[in-house]
Amino acid sequence: MAYLTMSGVRKRFGGVVALNGASFAAERGEVHALLGANGSGKSTLSKVLTGVVAPDEGRIEIAGQEVRIRGPQDTRKYRIAAVYQELSLIPQLTGMENILLAYEPAKPLGFIDRRALERSVLAVAARFEKALGRRIDLHRPVETLSPADQQLIEAYKALARQPDILILDEATASLRQAEVEALFQVVRELRDQGVLVIFISHRFHEVFALCDRATVLRNGQTVGTVNLADVTEKDLVDMMVGRGTAAEVGQAAPAPARDEVVLRVKGLSGPKLRDVSFELRAGEVLGLGGLQGQGQSELLRALFGAEPVTAGEIEVAGQRVAFRHPQDAVRHGLALVPGNRAREGLMLGRPILENLTIASMHRRRRGPGFLSARREKDAAQGAVRSLEIKIGDLSDPASTLSGGNQQKVVVGKWLLNQPRIILMDDPTKGVDVGAKAELYKLIRQLTQEGVSVILNSSENMELLGLSHRVLVMYEGAIVDVLAGDDLNENRLVAAAMRLGKPA
Repeated sequence: MAYLTMSGVRKRFGGVVALNGASFAAERGEVHALLGANGSGKSTLSKVLTGVVAPDEGRIEIAGQEVRIRGPQDTRKYRIAAVYQELSLIPQLTGMENILLAYEPAKPLGFIDRRALERSVLAVAARFEKALGRRIDLHRPVETLSPADQQLIEAYKALARQPDILILDEATASLRQAEVEALFQVVRELRDQGVLVIFISHRFHEVFALCDRATVLRNGQTVGTVNLADVTEKDLVDMMVGRGTAAEVGQAAPAPARDEVVLRVKGLSGPKLRDVSFELRAGEVLGLGGLQGQGQSELLRALFGAEPVTAGEIEVAGQRVAFRHPQDAVRHGLALVPGNRAREGLMLGRPILENLTIASMHRRRRGPGFLSARREKDAAQGAVRSLEIKIGDLSDPASTLSGGNQQKVVVGKWLLNQPRIILMDDPTKGVDVGAKAELYKLIRQLTQEGVSVILNSSENMELLGLSHRVLVMYEGAIVDVLAGDDLNENRLVAAAMRLGKPA
């Protein structure tokens, strides 16, 4: 019997099925890869194991005993730790303080044994120092450290707990090669000491270099488990993709784009962008593909004047522009549907009417500073009707709406401004199937009217079903352009993982 067994795990987020009876089994003393395309459920499954996400159904067994993991106390009890790509550090605190904040062993009377934890942390640090050939100053505020060193401190936090099960979820994404090699050396030492390491990564060269076996998920279900010595990269891509096509999710092929170039980008660079160049045509849906977090969101924000750029040119309708603020982009006909609608797209505590009209008030202003309440209400009601937004009353706060209707409000806000180019950052994330279908229909309708869309999506089938072309991004650069016969999921996954063109 495997040391860790997860079986029949199901999890639904609203209308989205993240896990649909997934299973996973692994032994102590192995590094086991958990693989899958974007949206396959691998991160959700790992968060079920760490108690971050509560499953709707499912069973977890450790060493033959069924366990229930509801939160941090249970993960400590069963000696489970995780390192995620997203940092959980408090920038103003030192590295040591961040680690002490998370894991504080207590003496019998409940006092904190700070010295015991510091000894544990220093022992972990010594391991990495030996592998790295240098030390990280744990007494400096983490905001003064490099992104790679901050990520390593996340690893220190996890290893200080001396886990029996260690999850590395895209933990190498921000590391340079030297740090990756040091982390791998420590992981191999842990494996040899009997620790089970679950490694989640889209980088196949790392998977084959580090892991013994791999379990592949697709659409929330387990496809199978393989010995990596017996398979190729192509075998894994085939398992991850299956025979899916855009038609399976009810998406028709988009109408042809027009010849007119409405946006031209040359050599755009910034903190997370490297020499990005492309053209966007009228009525075109230009997809941004690749692994999540490879610069897609930063590119959209840079085009909207919300992200700094250090080099490059942007032309809108043949005119060179320099957007220093989103207002500059709005004046030139751009709109941004942000990735985090609650934080960046809506004023949740304000009325639906205000959320819908705020971006286009200048169009209805009568003289300097004067607005007609009637015209504002008419505009908002028009958006509600055209987008079929389900509301109680326009005076209700936006927080009363469902996720799908909130997203429609974000889109409707910009449509009232009549944009020529709409930048969409994962617009269907967290909305139900019905709302997705309505947004797909809206995107096609807009492009038929000549509006252009740049679409970043974490769902491959969404990109394939909606896009005329897909720019594949990797570490802030465009590494491939897919169109025509190459616009298929096998090619998209292979390009995202920097593999050669599949046969």
